[in-house]
Amino acid sequence: MNPKEIAQLQAYLRNRFSNKNIIIIPRTNKKDSAEVMLNDEFLGVIFRDDEDDEICYQFNMTLLDIDINAF
Repeated sequence: MNPKEIAQLQAYLRNRFSNKNIIIIPRTNKKDSAEVMLNDEFLGVIFRDDEDDEICYQFNMTLLDIDINAF
């Protein structure tokens, strides 16, 4: 993903979730994905999919049962 694309995704997620602390960081060895962070906490990975001449993004977030049971 290029810097413009990352900036657009970051703006979208910040607006969608009403949270200005969401940051998207490019991954060093991958060109098709970036890490999604909330402050200093890793939330997940967003993947770019451009098959069939359409571009879409998939956000993958893993929730651990230990984290869920803490509430």
